[in-house]
Amino acid sequence: MAAIRYRQVHLDFHTSEFIDRIGADFDPAEFAQTLAASDVDSITCFARCHHGWLYYPSKTHPELIHPQLSNRDLLPQQIAACHARGIRVPIYTTVQWDGRIMREHPEWLAIDGNGNYVDTQHVPAPHFYHTICLNSPYREFFKTHLQDIIDVIGKDQIDGFFMDILFQVECNCPHCRQKMTGLGMDPDQKNQRYRYAALMLDEFKTEITAFIHNQLPDAGIFYNSSHVGPKSKASFKDYSHLELESLPSGGWGYDHFPVTSRYARTLGKEMIGMTGKFHTYWGDFHSLKNQAALEFECFQMLAVGAGCSIGDQLHPNGRLSPGAYDLIGKVYASVKAKEAYCRDAVPVSPIAILTPEEFYPDEPHNLGLPPSLVGAARMLQELSWPFDIIDSQMDFSAYSLLVLPDQIPFSPELSGKIQAYLDQGGSLLGSYDACLDKGPASELYGVRFLAESPYYREFVLPNAVIGKSLHREEYVMYDRAFDVEQVPGARSSVLMDKVKPYFDRSGDRFCSHQHAPSSGQTGHPAVIRNGNAIYFAHPVFRLYRKNAPRWCKLMVRDALELLLGQSPVSHNGPSTLITALNEQPRESRLVLHLLHYITEKRSEEIYTIEDVIPLHNLELRIEVGPRQVRRVQAVPAATGISFRQEAGAVYFAIDQVLGHGMVALDYERS
Repeated sequence: MAAIRYRQVHLDFHTSEFIDRIGADFDPAEFAQTLAASDVDSITCFARCHHGWLYYPSKTHPELIHPQLSNRDLLPQQIAACHARGIRVPIYTTVQWDGRIMREHPEWLAIDGNGNYVDTQHVPAPHFYHTICLNSPYREFFKTHLQDIIDVIGKDQIDGFFMDILFQVECNCPHCRQKMTGLGMDPDQKNQRYRYAALMLDEFKTEITAFIHNQLPDAGIFYNSSHVGPKSKASFKDYSHLELESLPSGGWGYDHFPVTSRYARTLGKEMIGMTGKFHTYWGDFHSLKNQAALEFECFQMLAVGAGCSIGDQLHPNGRLSPGAYDLIGKVYASVKAKEAYCRDAVPVSPIAILTPEEFYPDEPHNLGLPPSLVGAARMLQELSWPFDIIDSQMDFSAYSLLVLPDQIPFSPELSGKIQAYLDQGGSLLGSYDACLDKGPASELYGVRFLAESPYYREFVLPNAVIGKSLHREEYVMYDRAFDVEQVPGARSSVLMDKVKPYFDRSGDRFCSHQHAPSSGQTGHPAVIRNGNAIYFAHPVFRLYRKNAPRWCKLMVRDALELLLGQSPVSHNGPSTLITALNEQPRESRLVLHLLHYITEKRSEEIYTIEDVIPLHNLELRIEVGPRQVRRVQAVPAATGISFRQEAGAVYFAIDQVLGHGMVALDYERS
């Protein structure tokens, strides 16, 4: 497959049969010209939609062509017009949602343990959200459908496939029960049905990828499950690249993409971020996202090493919205200019967060991203510490510090791997129940677990080591901690103490509106250092996600500096400034991204961004190690910036950052 394109549109076309004259106003030349004028270089177009209709002249299933489709060559004409302009056209088809199949083949639908159709969206009828079982005869229908697309469109005209909606659901249909029994699994156990669903999805993807690549060896292939995470890792071998669906206003929120992308970029695949031009969610016709919001979402993709994809939905008449492509064009003109400084970039990440998502239970859950993971990511991002997110099977030695946020189940194998990493010079920051051995002692942290704290809220007392910029008085911690003690004779040392309240709010005891104040009595350790490992007894990351107490962030900052020294990227700007440092080795340059957009919840339902607030007189320090920097310039404008280099760091100042700034540090080739 050719390198991914950086300026993609994902063009939805889920179109009801109760609308007439579908595609009647489609003009191939106008369609392609609108895209080209907006600097779009790839667009996903529809072969089949969630309503179950086809948008090409099917040979195998002509009865499934949209009954109101005026232009039966819609997809072939879209492809031909775009290819003439050098625009790629991956082909979209749905997999597990199809409204027609819901009506006509209910025997193909997944059913749960109570005999009800599986519906992951819980939207009142009418809808197309009942999940199709991939073990039913539908699998052969789907392969026939793919073959039909290949035969009609032509192998030389197909760039790839975007196959949508592949969900792990606990199907209890006869087909799944039979397959489970053959594998020695118990189909009457809900968690085993769920576990089998993951195996079945992997098997399906392998089969479909082989089916496509047997005929189209260079075709791009992506299976969309609305999230890219550790649970799908085994199947990524069957993907050509990754597309990270993450519409901040559509349910994913602004915390989803930073976390997901920092994991996805460690998987060895090229990746594209996907947002939408919609003000809210998919299918939000005649709405436009604020330009500042779309800029931030796309420029953040560039900063983490991803290409860009913007979701749109074609009007049933077949004409693109001028307003939408004016908006997209404004953003993509900037992406086009910056693209050369983003391709083949490698993140400079001294820190890795071990994702708790890897340890989710093998059963249905609606946990979303782990709060502790989001809290850790927010902290590091606000502190301007570059980081990746990894799983336990990856190489720890590529990082100077490993963060274990709050809830990582203990196992001798994982503990041993971390200890070996520490023995080789790595550093560890762990909190609460993160790989904590509750036996005689935790070798990693040099502590002995005693019990869960009896106080739902207690306090910490800052000092000259942890919390050194805080007042020397108690600060409340909004979540229950563990009580631990130093292991006698260990090399561990207490860096901060807990302070007890007068009493816990329970029984007939209470004080004021929330919790009792400090009693002044020292409790068990709050923070302990054991060599190059630091342990927090509180779930500081989950706590930060929940309440964002600044003192927790400053305590973690002090621990990071004890273990690693200064961040590779430091500045005098606000915590709302997001930084990312990447390297392009072939170009002998470092590229610094500076993003300053502030999300706001002006509405009852969604966060968005409306205004771009400039930053002025920004002073920066960038660690460059042994590299000899010969030039610093703002790009893509190529405006020179004066700098000085000393002790392995480069210092410079920027007059203004307006939304997104990029600085290239070119260094001498070794």
